[in-house]
Amino acid sequence: MVSAPMRRYELTQSQKLMVFILAMSLYGISNMFSELVPELKLGPIELKVEYFAFIPLTLCILFHPLYAAVGASFGEVIFGELLLGQFGGLGELEKFIEFTLAMYIAGMLVTNPRNRKQLAVASFVAVGIDQMLSAIVDIAKVWAGVEDLEAVPGIPESIVLIEGLSFLNAMAITGILFSLLPTLFLVPRLYGKIEPLLGMKPRDSRVPLSLGQMVTPRLLLVSILFVFVGGAAEFLSEADINFAVWEPEFLEQYGSGFMWVSVGAAALVLAATLYTMFRAKGAAKPKESKL
Repeated sequence: MVSAPMRRYELTQSQKLMVFILAMSLYGISNMFSELVPELKLGPIELKVEYFAFIPLTLCILFHPLYAAVGASFGEVIFGELLLGQFGGLGELEKFIEFTLAMYIAGMLVTNPRNRKQLAVASFVAVGIDQMLSAIVDIAKVWAGVEDLEAVPGIPESIVLIEGLSFLNAMAITGILFSLLPTLFLVPRLYGKIEPLLGMKPRDSRVPLSLGQMVTPRLLLVSILFVFVGGAAEFLSEADINFAVWEPEFLEQYGSGFMWVSVGAAALVLAATLYTMFRAKGAAKPKESKL
């Protein structure tokens, strides 16, 4: 007996837009608060939080990996850089591509949000891909001579060693404390409960895929292409071939206090998105009851 094929998890265009805006506003807020977490120095090693990875990762797992990943990246650009006057122009494209790619692949790896092994793997993959690609680009910039080596006191002047320690630091602090543990706690508890509140179905109907089916030649080719574009943009930026830089001088008079304007803007967008979601769900209920 041949079983009926499972239906793929699909969202409407309005739901995709809601996921995008939800990820954009939530990660935009969290990205600014992560900047307030103090760094801890242990000799020559700096222990710091890169970002709250569990927020975009949770949204990628529960909803749609692509739209949640792109939305989170836009949230960092809009609320964490543009509104704060810290947008570096063309060079920001590298970080945007690397982060989006990392979160998208990590979200695709989870076919069962209740499976803790899959959640653990996705947590480390999300941070690992982003930090690894960033380290590769930084090493290439020093070797190509477009950027000088920033030596760290107490560590031999080796860009590979410095980036390697930075990678291990990110995996230990961000990967475990702000990716693995919160994701393992939040995803199983939110799965199947938060989606109906937003008028969406859980990802029960998503077709289970093996690793070979997910990591297709097309995905690898597109990923390599995007990474190359991001790296090229960063190389051009370091070579003083840059544009679209947004660093207005008038923001300096407000200091760090202007950050709360950006937080307020992100919170307003989030509140408006949630209101729209709940209102759309409430309007759909009477129609369903008549059928």
